[in-house]
Amino acid sequence: MGRLVHFEIHVDDMERAKTFYGEVFGWTFEDWSSYAGMPYFGAVTGDANEPGINGALVKRQGPSPEPGQPLNGYACTLGVGDYDATEANIVNHGGKVALPKYALPGMAWQGYYIDTEGNIFGIHQPDENAK
Repeated sequence: MGRLVHFEIHVDDMERAKTFYGEVFGWTFEDWSSYAGMPYFGAVTGDANEPGINGALVKRQGPSPEPGQPLNGYACTLGVGDYDATEANIVNHGGKVALPKYALPGMAWQGYYIDTEGNIFGIHQPDENAK
């Protein structure tokens, strides 16, 4: 037991966040607000036959994170096929670079970004030639 089965991204502006994650990563959303009793959209992140999990966007219940604040929680990392194109897409849709692309030697390219809601997330492109 203890396997990660769901995630939640806390957001200030639900439509802006849905646009960001939908446009950058191709996620789709289902309105589960009536179940949650607050703005809550299930995030379908990919094909159910591939590894990965689904999650949700939830209306933030407190203040947004302050810029430069240390991470207090979990950072989710998303697998991508083309790191540089994904980074450009993130930035073009209002995201910002938090920690630039770096090599995990012999394994992958990794980096961290800030979404339109001030949350940190990572992207990861497998590449055995990374160095």
